[in-house]
Amino acid sequence: MPDKLSPAVETVDTSYLEGLVGYNASRAAITVIEVFLQRMAVYGMRQVDFSVMSLITHNPGITSSQLCAAMINALERRELIIRKPHPSDGRAVGLHLTTAGQKLMHDAERTAQELELDATAHLTATERKTLIRLLQKVYL
Repeated sequence: MPDKLSPAVETVDTSYLEGLVGYNASRAAITVIEVFLQRMAVYGMRQVDFSVMSLITHNPGITSSQLCAAMINALERRELIIRKPHPSDGRAVGLHLTTAGQKLMHDAERTAQELELDATAHLTATERKTLIRLLQKVYL
């Protein structure tokens, strides 16, 4: 005997999913990533480029062995970074931003900050800090 067909769903019940941390974190991440990609396109930067450049910006002299060689080579070809001998380890090479790289990162970090504020515009500054702290508790 065939099963009876269920009536058509008029309104989709998403309450279970909306109660899951992972679902909400994923939805938020997808939204921020989409905006990030759109806004960083003007700089020719992908997420990984931004991450590497940010690490170099905030850690001048970080060794190339600490970062993936392929990413470094790509940024060097774009003349955004240069290699210099490490001051205390003759075997190591330090990575530094070029003037173009410094300007790009200044602009890109400002854009990243703006998109974060736009993406969390419905939150107060305190709520934004709380959200970051809570998300960090998930992975730290």
